[in-house]
Amino acid sequence: MSAAADPWFQTLFADRIGGANYGKGTDIYKFEKIKRAKRKALADHPERKLLDFGIGENDDMADVSVREALTREANKVENRGYADNGIQNYKDAAAEFMHRQFGVKLDPVTEVCHCIGSKPAYAMLPACFINPGDITLMTVPGYPVAGTWTRYLGGEVVRLPLKADKGFFPDLDGLSADTKKRAKLLVINYPNSPTGAVATTDFYKRVIEFAHKNQVVIVQDAAHILLSYAAEPLSFLQVDGAKEVGVEVHSMSKGFNMIGWRLGFVCGNAKIVQAYADVKDNSDSGQFMAIQHAAAQALRTPAIPVEIRAKYKRRLEKLVTALKEVGFKCSMPGGTYFLYTNAPLSAGDRNFSNAEEASQYLIHDQSVCCVPWDDAGAYLRFSVTYIANTEAEEDALMAETVARLKGMRLTF
Repeated sequence: MSAAADPWFQTLFADRIGGANYGKGTDIYKFEKIKRAKRKALADHPERKLLDFGIGENDDMADVSVREALTREANKVENRGYADNGIQNYKDAAAEFMHRQFGVKLDPVTEVCHCIGSKPAYAMLPACFINPGDITLMTVPGYPVAGTWTRYLGGEVVRLPLKADKGFFPDLDGLSADTKKRAKLLVINYPNSPTGAVATTDFYKRVIEFAHKNQVVIVQDAAHILLSYAAEPLSFLQVDGAKEVGVEVHSMSKGFNMIGWRLGFVCGNAKIVQAYADVKDNSDSGQFMAIQHAAAQALRTPAIPVEIRAKYKRRLEKLVTALKEVGFKCSMPGGTYFLYTNAPLSAGDRNFSNAEEASQYLIHDQSVCCVPWDDAGAYLRFSVTYIANTEAEEDALMAETVARLKGMRLTF
């Protein structure tokens, strides 16, 4: 049977998504490969529980007080309409949170604007600055959305590898003069996902100096900021001069167990926030007001992120101990709920040329799932957002992980 003919509009697809060849590629995204490998492992070994350390989302629901607030607000007729660029209650709560948590003073009217989760913010911020030929500087490994939209808009992405010997900080001094001249945005992310590195005041000072010297706008992704373990969470905006050069993007997901609620906020320089709000006003009509009111309740409840941070810190400490027992050379990350560690070179007689091969083998051979990163060396990312209702269940999972991996004769 011959393949179906292309639809008449096949040649009309924009070049940014593949043009006439859209939908014909055979490359498989790594997360799809992981999903397929997981399905095969479950089918081939139904007797063996899948140990899933690949999940990148909180394993618990939002606090009961937040859910109760949602129920109350959802039943109010005044919350039925469009929220546009956000309700003032949520923006006020965000400003209060920034001041209480970080000592950062923000005008809740001009220096805060909500986003329907942080992902759309990284799509819209390039639209505020990038023209064809402009450059966005992005750390790798990392969240790709701002880079994807930079390319959509005709810009270029310059990748800044994050390496262990540099503390997982980007090398800004090594950029060419032409790159610095054409760069408009520098997107950073601390605590860094997936490396777990946390920013220092000195690093942020260097970023601010770089921004002034090269006239580059800073976008700091603070999605994991409340999951900081080595020290108290540090905001980019705490550092003198930060508000002059950029914005910080916060998420309600990681620190407040509000995965799927789709809410965050962009804050910092008023002019940049205004530009983002103008683009946003032509992209969406705002998140459901009841969700924003519920999130305001979360932001005004300091105990919520403290409890979440304690849980993931405990789980990470247990995971580090377990993986060390089977040969991984890992240590407690400074932040996030991810453990980023060198991939094994081999398992018994099986050699691995990269992290993806190692990850696939762990899934197929022992039903142990983690995420490979080969952007700046061969690394595996283990997440502690697995399902476990008690500490005893956590301990049992760690014991089973050690038992399975120990038998694989991993070398590093």
